[in-house]
Amino acid sequence: FSEMQSHYWWEGKVETATEVPVYLKTHRRNFSDVEKVVKELHSYECPCLVALPIEFGSKTYLNWLDQSSKGE
Repeated sequence: FSEMQSHYWWEGKVETATEVPVYLKTHRRNFSDVEKVVKELHSYECPCLVALPIEFGSKTYLNWLDQSSKGE
């Protein structure tokens, strides 16, 4: 994981912090579970947690993602 400098507005002033971005890949049906775990473990009161829709992708990868994120 590579560190990055983050600049954001928090409680009335601009803050700067060194952060490590993490990208998690899962099916949309798992988002609420992922959100719950991240909020429990993250040190920030308001961590950046967003979902990006997949518009296009290789059929092989998308099939794998669907199968591997079912939780079975």
